[in-house]
Amino acid sequence: MFTEQGPTVRELAVQALSSTERGYDLLAPKFDRTPYRTPDRVLDAVTRALAPLGPFAAGLDVCCGTGAGMDVLRTVCREHVTGVDFSAGMLARARTTHPPAGDGPAVHWVRADARALPFRPSFDLALSFGAFGHFLPRERPGLFAEVHGALRPGGLFAFPIGAPPPVGSRAYWSFLGFDAAMRVRNALWHPEFIMYYRTFRLPDVLDDLTRTGFAVRLPPLAELGWRPDGSPRARLVVAARE
Repeated sequence: MFTEQGPTVRELAVQALSSTERGYDLLAPKFDRTPYRTPDRVLDAVTRALAPLGPFAAGLDVCCGTGAGMDVLRTVCREHVTGVDFSAGMLARARTTHPPAGDGPAVHWVRADARALPFRPSFDLALSFGAFGHFLPRERPGLFAEVHGALRPGGLFAFPIGAPPPVGSRAYWSFLGFDAAMRVRNALWHPEFIMYYRTFRLPDVLDDLTRTGFAVRLPPLAELGWRPDGSPRARLVVAARE
C-alpha cells in the first residue's frame, strides 16, 4: 500500500488492531515508505524558521519515531541531540537510518513515554512532528509539563501546526471519518490505538501551553503556502519556557 515498499493492507490492519506502541513496533520497518512520515518540505521549512533563533546547544525530539525530525535538530544544535520515543521498533529503525555523523552533534536515543520524560532541565530546544494525535486532550497538559521540565529557562518548544481544513472539504470529511472510525474501534476493541486528527485544536493548545508556563508565538511557515483567505497553511508554534 502507498508504494511497493510500503506496508500491505493486511499489515496495516494488524497494526490498527494492536496497541499504539505495538502498532508502531510493527510498522517501523516500513514507516518511512508511508505518508505518515513528516514530509521533507515541512522539515525544511521548520529548519529554516528555527535557524535565526539559534544556534542551540542541546536539542530534544519528542516522540521522534524513525528520526526524521532529528535531522532538523542536527542542523540547528551544536553539542548533542536526543530522540525519545516509546516504541522500541521505531527507535531501532531510527538508529539504523540516522547514524552518528563525525562532524555533527552527538546523537542519543532514549526509550521512554513522553508523558514521563526522564530528563532534568538540560535542553535548549525541543521539537515534535506529527505525534500529538496520539495523546488525548486530557493528557496534553501533562505532556507539555514534561517538555517544560526538560527545557532550560528560556528554552524553546517548537512544532508545526497546519490550518484546519475548510468545513465541507474533502480533507474535512476524511479527518472526521477517520476519527469516527477510531472512536468506534476503540470502543469495541482493546487494547486501544490512540490516533485522532481533530483533537489538537490550536486555541486549546495555546491555552494548555500558557497554563504550563510557556510564552507562545505563532510565526507563519510562509514557504508552505497561503490559503485563499490570506492566512498561512501552517504556522510554527514557538513556546518559550519562562
